[in-house]
Amino acid sequence: MNPEQIKIIGAMVGTLIFAILIDSMGSGTSGSRKLASSDFGSSSAQSKSSSSKPSCKKKGIKLYGDVQFVDSFPDLTIKYVSSFPDINVEFVSSFPDNCGQWKVVESFPDFTVKVVSSFPDLEVKKVSSFPGME
Repeated sequence: MNPEQIKIIGAMVGTLIFAILIDSMGSGTSGSRKLASSDFGSSSAQSKSSSSKPSCKKKGIKLYGDVQFVDSFPDLTIKYVSSFPDINVEFVSSFPDNCGQWKVVESFPDFTVKVVSSFPDLEVKKVSSFPGME
């Protein structure tokens, strides 16, 4: 194959891919779906949606699971508050599988936190029921 033939084949492949994308966005037939902004790594459309719940993440860290309290190099800094928290946290002894459920561990944590008195990443309220983001 000469360079001219390679260019032609490349253009044909590009046109075919473009046609498939256009068809999948507009046809609405079974087996196809519309592309969303999340397909391209953008989360602005998701965060602006009024029907969606707040994400249970901060700085890309899921806010449930095994947590270790540290004095240096934490993943997140937290401040305990009694009103208007970013998250309600329930400390559990097993299966911290839901948003706001934290199990305190001494090794192999999912994330680490440091308690601070000012400029926290997250304001936390301790609760005994209904943990999660507000």
